[in-house]
Amino acid sequence: MTDEALLTQVLMPYKDHCKYLRSAVVTETDGHAFARCEFEIPESCYIDDTGHLNSVEVNICYNQMMYYLVAKSVKEGLGTGFESWTLDDFWKHQLPDILIARFSSNFRRPVNPRVFSGEMEFRSVTRRAPAGGIPFLHADTAFRYWDAGSGRCDGEATLAFVNAP
Repeated sequence: MTDEALLTQVLMPYKDHCKYLRSAVVTETDGHAFARCEFEIPESCYIDDTGHLNSVEVNICYNQMMYYLVAKSVKEGLGTGFESWTLDDFWKHQLPDILIARFSSNFRRPVNPRVFSGEMEFRSVTRRAPAGGIPFLHADTAFRYWDAGSGRCDGEATLAFVNAP
């Protein structure tokens, strides 16, 4: 079940017309956190209607899904990697310190952007301390989107949580 208050706060940094995430259910299996989400994009925030989900929207939806998954994981103590975090830590680090280090997406079949589903998982979250560097959290994630027809998109992203508590 979606934590509506948490979702509202997670999406607060976004302009109203860019709040695409409508609901999210977070689960945990074998120490890995997963989110299954519903999205709606009534109108693209930056381009005329293309008739399909595009790479910019995939990235925005990924960010919203990921922020919610991290916040819910912190709040409920799910998954691994965020055990020492509080929600106050998440709000402090949400925008300046959660970085997408690598992002790739594969468009298998056009996805209808008006109403579609998505899911993501944290495959791993590890603390790294590079020689002479500042420790950070490194996370490998996977995601996918689909619609009621045959639309499909999937991908992977690597995250760096810098200045982590």
